[in-house]
Amino acid sequence: MRALLYQWLKTNRVMLVNAGSLIGTTLVTGAMGFAYWWIADRQFRPADVGLASASISAMMLLGALSVLGQGTLLIGELPRHPGKEASLISAALLLVGTVGGIIGILFALVAPFTSADFQPLRANIGNVLIFASGVSLTSITIVLDQSLVGLLYGELQFWRNTLFAAAKLAVLFAIATSLRFYGGGVSIYATWAIGSVISLLPLVVFFVIKQRSALRRALPDWGLLRRLGSSALQHHMLNLILQVPMTTLPVLVTILLSATENAWFYTTWMLTGFVSVASYSLSTVLYAINSGQNEELARKLRMTLGLALITCIAAAVVLQIGASQVLGLFGQLYAEKATLILRILIFAEIPMIIKHHYIAVRRIGKRLTSAMLPVAFGSLLELGAATLGAHLGALPGFSIGWVIAVYIEGIFMAPTVYKAARFKFSSATEREAAQLLIDDEYDEMEETQPRLGIPRFSAEWEETQPRLSTPRFSAAFSISAEWEDTLQLARVSARSSRQSCPQCHAQLGVNADFCSNCGAQSNRGKSAETRSRSGQLSAETRSRSGQLSAVAVKEPMSLHELICPHCNTVLPTYAKFCSACGWMCQP
Repeated sequence: MRALLYQWLKTNRVMLVNAGSLIGTTLVTGAMGFAYWWIADRQFRPADVGLASASISAMMLLGALSVLGQGTLLIGELPRHPGKEASLISAALLLVGTVGGIIGILFALVAPFTSADFQPLRANIGNVLIFASGVSLTSITIVLDQSLVGLLYGELQFWRNTLFAAAKLAVLFAIATSLRFYGGGVSIYATWAIGSVISLLPLVVFFVIKQRSALRRALPDWGLLRRLGSSALQHHMLNLILQVPMTTLPVLVTILLSATENAWFYTTWMLTGFVSVASYSLSTVLYAINSGQNEELARKLRMTLGLALITCIAAAVVLQIGASQVLGLFGQLYAEKATLILRILIFAEIPMIIKHHYIAVRRIGKRLTSAMLPVAFGSLLELGAATLGAHLGALPGFSIGWVIAVYIEGIFMAPTVYKAARFKFSSATEREAAQLLIDDEYDEMEETQPRLGIPRFSAEWEETQPRLSTPRFSAAFSISAEWEDTLQLARVSARSSRQSCPQCHAQLGVNADFCSNCGAQSNRGKSAETRSRSGQLSAETRSRSGQLSAVAVKEPMSLHELICPHCNTVLPTYAKFCSACGWMCQP
C-alpha cells in the first residue's frame, strides 16, 4: 500500500504541487490579509481606512478588467508555443500594464465627481500616479501568476504572493509606528503597490542572472499575441460572465433585504468560497497540464474530480457540525444569525465542482463560444432564483434559491464532464486509428472549403464546420459503441494537439513533417524518429528549386486535389509545399 501511494504521488506530483501552491496562496494571503486590516483598523483613522479599502477594491476590480483575458490565455497557450514563452509573457505583461495604468489614471481623475470621498486620489499628481501604478501592478501580477501556473511553476507564484503579503504588511506597520505624519488613506493604498514591486524584484533578478543568454528571446512577440487576440477576448468574456454571480449576490442581498442581512450572508459566502478554492485550483492546473497533453485528460480529470470531492465532503462535514463555532470567531451575533445560512450554502459545493471542471474541459477543447451561453444562462438563473427566494423566505430563502440554481447548472454541465472523464482508448491500435481518422476528416474538410482569408485549421473556422459521421471507422476497426460516443471528445483533443509551424506559425496536422505554407520543417519533422521514418531525406531532395524527379506522378482525383511531384502525396490545391517531404509544389 505504501509503495502504491508513493507511486501515485510521484506520478501526479506536478499537478499536486501546482494545485497545492494555489490553495496555499489563498490561505497565506487570507491570513496575512486579516493581520493587515487588523493593524489598519487600530492604527489609522476610520475615514482613512474607509478610503483605502474603497480604493483597494476599485484597484482590484480595474486590475481584473485590465487583464483582458491574457492570463487565462497564457495558461493554455504557453505549452503550445515552446521556445516563445518568454516573448509571449513579456508582450502580455506590457499590454496589461499599460492598459491598467491608463484606466487607473482615468479613474483617479473621474471618481471624485461621483463621490467627494475620492477627492484625495486627485489631490496632486503624485496621488494620481500612485493609484494608477497600483492598478497597473495588479494587472501585471495577475497575468504573471497565471503564466507561472501555465508553465507549471506554481511554487514561484506561491512565494511571490507570500512575499507580497508580508511586504505590504511590513510597510503598513512601518508607516503606522514610525511615519505617522505620512499616514492617510492614500498611504495605506500605497503599501499594496510597494508590496507588488518588492515581490516582483526577486523574479526579475533571478531571470536576469540565470537566463542572461536568453534575454533576447524575452523581447515581446506582438505578432503572435495579435494572432491570439480573439482567443484572449473569448477567455475575457467567459471570465467576466463567471464573475457576475460572485460580485452581484452580496449587492443583491443589500438591495432586497438589508445591509445587516448582507453582513451575515457575506461572512458565510466568504467561508464557502474558501472551500471552493480546492476544486478551482485543481481544475485550473488540469487546464494547464492538458493544454499540452490532451491524451491524459480522462485520467487527470478523474483524479481532480476525486480529490475535489474528498476535500468538499470533508469541509462540508466540518462546517455542518461546527458552523456555530466557526462563526463564533466573528462574534456571538454571527453565530446566532448566520449558522443556518452557512449550512445551506455549503450544499452548493458539489455542483460547483462540476461547474469548475466543465469550464476547464471547454477551455482545453477551445470550445469557449459553446460554453458562454450555458454559463451566462446559469448566471442569470442564479440571480433570478436567489431573488425569488428572497421574496419567499428572506435570507434563508435567498440562499436556498441560489443553491437550487447551482444544482440545475450542475445537472446540465455534468454530461460533458462525464464524457470527458470516462474517455479511454481500449488499445494502442485504436488510439492510432482514431488519430488517423481525425486527421483524415480534418484534411477532407480543409480541402473542400474556400480559403476566405482564414488560416488553415484556425479555431474560428473549425468551430463552424459540421461534425462528420464515423460509421466507416467503426466498421474498419470494430470499436465498441461506447468508444464511438466519446469520439467527439477525441476530435476536441486532437484540435488542441495539432502543431504549429516554427517559422510562420501556421497550424499543421499532427503528422505533418513540413509546413505546406512556407516549407519549413516542423518540430515533428526535426525529430530523429521522423528522420528515420522518412529515410534521412537529403538536402538535395528537399530543395525547393531543383529539377522534378522521375517519380511517377499521380493524376488528381478532383479539382480540389494537388499531387506532390516527388512523393505523390495528395495535397489541397493551395499548398505551396508538400507536408510530407517539403518539396515545392507551386511557385
